[in-house]
Amino acid sequence: MNGDDTITTATEPRSSQRRAGRRRTVWRSLVISLAAALGATLATATLPLVAGAAQAQKVVQLGGSKRTAAVTVPVGKSQDVRTDAPFMEVTLGDPEIADVNPLTDQSLSILGKKIGTTRVSVYGEGKKLVGLFDVEVSYDVSALASELAQRFPGAKFRVSSVNGRILLAGSVQDGVTLDQALSIARQFGPEVINAVQVAAPQQVLLEVRFVEATRSAGRELGVQWNAWSENRRFIGNVGSDRTASGLPVPRPPTFGNVGTAAAGVLSGGNPFGFMVGSLLLQGMQIDVALNALEERGLVRRLAEPNLVALSGDTANFLAGGEYPIPVSGTLGQISVEYKRYGVSLAFTPTVLGGSVINLKIEPEVSQIDRTTTVSVANGISVPGLTVRRASTTLELRDGQSFALAGLLQNDSSTAQEQLPWIGDVPVLGALFSSRSYIKKETDLVIIVTPRLARPARPGDPLRTPLDATVPANDLDLFAGGKSELARTPAVRGETAALRPYTGHMLELPQGGTHVVLQ
Repeated sequence: MNGDDTITTATEPRSSQRRAGRRRTVWRSLVISLAAALGATLATATLPLVAGAAQAQKVVQLGGSKRTAAVTVPVGKSQDVRTDAPFMEVTLGDPEIADVNPLTDQSLSILGKKIGTTRVSVYGEGKKLVGLFDVEVSYDVSALASELAQRFPGAKFRVSSVNGRILLAGSVQDGVTLDQALSIARQFGPEVINAVQVAAPQQVLLEVRFVEATRSAGRELGVQWNAWSENRRFIGNVGSDRTASGLPVPRPPTFGNVGTAAAGVLSGGNPFGFMVGSLLLQGMQIDVALNALEERGLVRRLAEPNLVALSGDTANFLAGGEYPIPVSGTLGQISVEYKRYGVSLAFTPTVLGGSVINLKIEPEVSQIDRTTTVSVANGISVPGLTVRRASTTLELRDGQSFALAGLLQNDSSTAQEQLPWIGDVPVLGALFSSRSYIKKETDLVIIVTPRLARPARPGDPLRTPLDATVPANDLDLFAGGKSELARTPAVRGETAALRPYTGHMLELPQGGTHVVLQ
């Protein structure tokens, strides 16, 4: 029993030792595995940092290339540069543009301070020049590119820096996106070079119509008194538009003076006292004539200028002329200035998204008005201008029309001429008086229609005002009184017989076939 007890007692420690050894081995393996896993994790996490640091450094070849290397640094940021050869000293051309700090014998840090370009000189042992490279401090185009990509995901922008300026290139779909992108780019730098192409059609055709209708009417009823001298020389009158010399008062050749002949009282007939004085001094004969006049008139005026312009550009159009205006100068000298008149149009289109067009438009129609004149030096009279002008900004879609301006004007005047005292007598005074009435109505409207325009395909003919007619031949001109004839379409492939007075004979190169144009 004692022996057994002794054996048992000796055996238990050995088994415990074996189990403890096994546990230590398991723990040792677990620690080794954890250490290996942790090391792999740390190595994996460290690799991107090392790679990023390697990518952040720019390698500059100092002596291996004939061309001077260049390094671009954003303003306000630093850039690490590694050289291909060791150096001992570094000098900077302009310290106001950049700052250079050596890190090791083959690396240095460059800080951009001001927009510009400077040169860095690298020296080795014994002040020996190892190499040169240029440093260009430019705007941070990466931040601008990120901002544009975030705001305009559908656009394709390329941003770079050229000689201290921001270069914006790429393509967009409309002009509005381009304008907004340029505004953002100017926040990063004051000078922006625009090299962006607009994919959408950016040519705008503007159709403008000036439609004006003028109606006028005049009535006159009265008695005209004419005075003649003894030798039948005309002296003057009351109630007409003649002067004492017998010559008619000049009238402007405009339709707006309907009733002027009837309303002679407005054009300066001779006073009654002039006739009485002539009668007392030299004697004269007086003729009495009854005047009754009624006139009506209608004028229609249409001007339709068309003009094409690129989006964002200003286009001008003038169909008219210039007339000289004398201007008095110093020492009595007279110079000549020219004033434009006619149909003019100036507009600036901007194509927005969704075929919407923004227009800044200034249409104008003017004509010489000789009823309004101004006398200058040496008895020279300068006529005035009748002007219809509008200036506004509006937005329309492609093909939409809009009446941007209109005018409705009514003018009426009544005049009465009579002999003093006698003309106030009832019934009898009608023989010694003249009355006239003039009324004029003007209706004006300006209509604009913008269209997105594209050029015709190569080879496609464009219609002209001369396509529908041809000049008349001798027979139609002298016998028929026709100055032009309707154009007959030419039939190709058939030989037309030559007839007198039919037109011009044309020879086609294919097969000698002839065609006659009527």
